[in-house]
Amino acid sequence: MYGFLASLLRSEPTDDLLDRVASLEGDDTPIGNACATMAKLAASIDYSMIRNEYVELFIGVGRGEVLPFASYYLTGFLNDRPLANLRGDMNAIGIKRADGVREPEDHIASLFDMMAGLIRGDYGRAFSVAEQQTFYSKHIEPWGQLLMRDVEGAKTAIFFAPVGTLGRVFLEVESKAFEMDLTDRD
Repeated sequence: MYGFLASLLRSEPTDDLLDRVASLEGDDTPIGNACATMAKLAASIDYSMIRNEYVELFIGVGRGEVLPFASYYLTGFLNDRPLANLRGDMNAIGIKRADGVREPEDHIASLFDMMAGLIRGDYGRAFSVAEQQTFYSKHIEPWGQLLMRDVEGAKTAIFFAPVGTLGRVFLEVESKAFEMDLTDRD
């Protein structure tokens, strides 16, 4: 799910990604409902309109309606202490900034990619659930659900509103799962 959300939030979605979204099926769960809504919208909205929505929502002329960066959500400023803390943790884990990426590393899509990499063991070793939880608690949990609520309710969001719902509900589940795992270890 982290990788899927990252692909939707990283940049304007490609035709291939939107084709895959259009083929999703949902169920009666909150995540299933969000997936079904995204699929219906992807199948009915011109892809160029969805890409334009992404630009208006996250980039804008001068600034998008929503700024998907931890530093902004946690301090009100870009490139602030949360980014410095993340860079320190990235260095300790062995995560290198991707060549050609202009956005700061605390973009939500980058954090979701990092979380997916910790789960898959992409950084040289398998990371324990406790290590994943530490990264999540430091870099996603303090602001991720708020960002997703903002995406859900954004004035310019049509296709991305259920993306926000999917992200918010998924992060709620993750937070509860990590709490349960910590309780089980006590």
